[in-house]
Amino acid sequence: MTQDTLGAPDVLHEAEVERPAPGVGQILVAVHAAGVNPTDWKHRERGIFLGEPPYTLGWDVSGIVEAVGLGVSLFAPGDEVFGMLPYPYGAGSHAEYVAGPARAFVPKPAALSHVEAGALPLVALTAWQALVDTARVRPGQRVLVHAAAGGVGHVAVQIAKARGAHVIATASAAKHDFVRGLGADEVIDYRTADFVEEARDIDVVLDPLGGADRLRSLETLRPGGVLVTILPQDLGEVNDRAAELGVRAKALLVEHDQAGMAAIASLTASGKLRVHVSATYPLAEAAKAHAEGETGRVTGKLVLTVRP
Repeated sequence: MTQDTLGAPDVLHEAEVERPAPGVGQILVAVHAAGVNPTDWKHRERGIFLGEPPYTLGWDVSGIVEAVGLGVSLFAPGDEVFGMLPYPYGAGSHAEYVAGPARAFVPKPAALSHVEAGALPLVALTAWQALVDTARVRPGQRVLVHAAAGGVGHVAVQIAKARGAHVIATASAAKHDFVRGLGADEVIDYRTADFVEEARDIDVVLDPLGGADRLRSLETLRPGGVLVTILPQDLGEVNDRAAELGVRAKALLVEHDQAGMAAIASLTASGKLRVHVSATYPLAEAAKAHAEGETGRVTGKLVLTVRP
């Protein structure tokens, strides 16, 4: 699925192109499933990092190794793998085949279907890099996860719990049972309650929202606490306010990461992390997936299925 111009979901269309060949240090993956993330429809509409089309979107991949390039010792044809292509410039998983660095992938746990594995990489790496690598969440800490029923949020709740944290989550009332089922200790209805009043002495805030909520979230932090935003915009005003409050703010842009993917695979294999797939669409219906995602009402993830 490709696009030749920026715009609404209907700019996406099928195209037949030459199958890629794996370069040095790369593997060629026959794609079975590929997640759809907010960054996909934002790039489709505005270009962001990728600029002007034509290009093929998609960073999440689950599939089977078709061929390996020079120097690859970790995988062989026939291996089941999943991972995230290098963000942002390595996009291209919304296709039948994709080539990417061997070390962007790890073996797919047998307990995970390709659909589940295809849903995980970008959101799970984002949550892992925010909570573990950046905030270094420890047992007993209080973690506030905004948009906890969304793609990143529902994974972040589980990762924070696996790290031994007390998790406070924000979500609409209709999704409270879902979020509690992920392990959240407290859930705040952001439509009827002020999270700044409800969540106090927080050690770590995960912010996928930006805007006024990001600035106000600083007020929930205890001295020395940290807010990690996954929207790496200018933090000038946020940093100024953080300094006044004696807290910190960090901006994260997710990176492909084999060690992180291995940790995620281990969590799924142990049953401590599961992904919720709200809906699947055939690759040819990628535009429908984009339209659904843009409603902002999706619980968990949307996935494109490429092979049975």
